[in-house]
Amino acid sequence: MPKNTPLLESHRQHNAKIVEFAGFLMPLQYSGGMDEHATVRTAVGLFDVSHMGEILLTGPGALKAARRLVCNDVEALHDGQVLYSPICYPDGGIVDDCLVYRMAADRVLFVVNASNIEKDHAWIAEQTADRCQVENQSDDYALLALQGPRAVAVLASIADADVDSMPSFTFRELHAGGVACLASRTGYTGEDGFEIACAPADAPALWSKLIAAGAAHGIKPAGLGARDTLRLEARLPLYGNDIDATTSPLEAGLGWTVKLNAGEFIGQAALQRQKAEGLKRKLVCLEMVSRGIARHGHAIHLKGPGGAPGAAVGHVTSGTTSPTLGKAIALGYVPVEHAKTGTRLLVDVRGKMVEAEIVKGPFYKRA
Repeated sequence: MPKNTPLLESHRQHNAKIVEFAGFLMPLQYSGGMDEHATVRTAVGLFDVSHMGEILLTGPGALKAARRLVCNDVEALHDGQVLYSPICYPDGGIVDDCLVYRMAADRVLFVVNASNIEKDHAWIAEQTADRCQVENQSDDYALLALQGPRAVAVLASIADADVDSMPSFTFRELHAGGVACLASRTGYTGEDGFEIACAPADAPALWSKLIAAGAAHGIKPAGLGARDTLRLEARLPLYGNDIDATTSPLEAGLGWTVKLNAGEFIGQAALQRQKAEGLKRKLVCLEMVSRGIARHGHAIHLKGPGGAPGAAVGHVTSGTTSPTLGKAIALGYVPVEHAKTGTRLLVDVRGKMVEAEIVKGPFYKRA
């Protein structure tokens, strides 16, 4: 049986189309994916992301244990800061990607993908045995994402703390509309905004307060459909599509998260070796030149003489029509020798060879 988030009834009141996703009943869309996408890019949207998982590390060894778990340098954080990082297996494959919150030197919170909660909890507990205490607190949190250029104005209008001056990738405790929250200036849309955690019982009240406060700013609730097109335009990877146990952070273009010389972490030796030997493949951004939408799993071929399809050399991991750009875009893995910007390739879209060009990512970046 799928789980509910605390906001299921709120979604139904807004006439959301509900689907099962990662074991939860979640809103796919309300007014429509294109409309919700445009609202987030130009005004502000509100997402329910309470399906995400929260795993807490506590004790004197929590910070060092967290550093060993992720590629990025957790020990460089100060209290109140957040970082994004993959968690790797010893062979460099990705267990999950997550946000790491430094609550204190002895208290570190991991926010992980919904589909990986149980796996991540087991992995983290196994790898940190005798180093710290590990608790799956996913049922103790609801999480809302307020995203878009008007997000700051909306939250500021009901918060009892200064949110306007918060730098990106920081968090603070506050009350919003009287609800106790933990607000972080993070998101998965390529826009400014906040991810706001609260107690599950308080989530419907917080949702209503944000919707009411956002009315003057054009707020709309937004679902999974818009979240996916927004993150893809911003070239933000989706676990299970663009990254997984068979891909490394270096192959996925996440080398900026890999701090090879900042302390020991699981997968370090494998990533050092991969970097020294050179990558065999890379995740690239594709814009479709011919008519057709590339989707996950579609084969990528070389373009031969006269435009004839050559050998299959890779595959698409994510693809959609970009509402912002008005063209079809995709991510996919190809060999490094064919990964240069400007290279023309062919994508097998249900038996039709559709021309695509490798472009520099991200597809969209806010001003």
